[in-house]
Amino acid sequence: MTGPLRRRGPRPLPLHLGLAGMRAMAAASSLPATPWPSAWPNSSAAWPISKAGQAERDRILGALAAGGHGPEAFGKAVLTRLARADRALIAGMAAYRRHPWTREMADPPVLWSEGGSRLLDFGGEGPAVLFVPSLVNRAYVLDLTPERSLMRWLPGQGFRTLLLDWGWPGEAERNFTLTDYVAGRLERALMAAPGPVVLAGYCMGGLLALAAALRRPDRVHALALLATPWDFHAGPDGPRRARTAAALLPGLDALMEPTGALPVDAIQSLFAMLDPYGVAQKFRAFARLRPDSERASLFVALEDWLNDGVPLPAPIARQCLGGWYGRNEPGRLVWRIAGQIIDPAAWAGPVFTAMPERDRIVPPASAMAAALRFRQGDVHVAAGGHIGMVAGTGAESALWQPMTSWLRRL
Repeated sequence: MTGPLRRRGPRPLPLHLGLAGMRAMAAASSLPATPWPSAWPNSSAAWPISKAGQAERDRILGALAAGGHGPEAFGKAVLTRLARADRALIAGMAAYRRHPWTREMADPPVLWSEGGSRLLDFGGEGPAVLFVPSLVNRAYVLDLTPERSLMRWLPGQGFRTLLLDWGWPGEAERNFTLTDYVAGRLERALMAAPGPVVLAGYCMGGLLALAAALRRPDRVHALALLATPWDFHAGPDGPRRARTAAALLPGLDALMEPTGALPVDAIQSLFAMLDPYGVAQKFRAFARLRPDSERASLFVALEDWLNDGVPLPAPIARQCLGGWYGRNEPGRLVWRIAGQIIDPAAWAGPVFTAMPERDRIVPPASAMAAALRFRQGDVHVAAGGHIGMVAGTGAESALWQPMTSWLRRL
């Protein structure tokens, strides 16, 4: 695809290119200097170390042997594959950066605003559902495209739909704590909403929604938690992942000092390290798509949203990395908002907990830890991943319809 560059992403671009290059260099530098014993492909050579790597080595050696090639051809085959993968990655990134798709959806009316935050009213007749997104990504993931907008689909199902857009943190917000957002902005948005609402939190927004519901049960009729973490040390790999994230905090403090916030590229880097080679893989796959296909346009829409992040105020970054990940304060029931312990067991109303079955950001065990503490509730395991559950091609069947069925039963 030719044409002008429209985008800077994927962010941070040097990190993603560097990770792909490091993987290729590691594979190339690990090639043996001498051929394997003549017994290949059943060689007992120590390289590669992993069983999966040894199986792939033996598969390639077997294919080479079937074609009449000797083991010295292995290195050439590996380098050829690496070069092909690099070309596909560059082609996918270039196609993304030149893709003509743009988001051209007008914002709905604003029901309430304060600082950079707005309560968007998507209309609809019936009970009000107020959605609370994360603080580290733009709210419009729930209003991504005309076809992939939960906010524009739900009014047609008989519900008034509201979305809290936290906005860009200005000078005042960069001193905010989680208490300022929950006991301040979110509670005042609740007061502006029409009557008691169903409060639906997505990802980090789910923790904020739970805290607000416990503080203002008079304004919240029911609670929905969508891909919301709770026990940050849950799962076999949970403690290691969480403590690794917390250990980065001292180094990140230097990045936050100039602006009072954790920069967008630093946040994107943290997410990238959950799956270091995932970005390269998805851009290689994107290179194979027809540019004018629906899948290609949705890919670009999601990537544009991912690259359109917002900084995280420094006090909140410290609370999340140190308190949530490091000390697991929610899971240990010691997390407080305005002095109040936040415990799911203290919520007496209906709850809908949705967790994607393939979530790299919020492991299902982390979300399930909160679901098991609620007095009553419905648990829904959705097909898809963290983002695909709410805005992917299968989002309507994965989440939108099951959530709507629960809302109607209320």
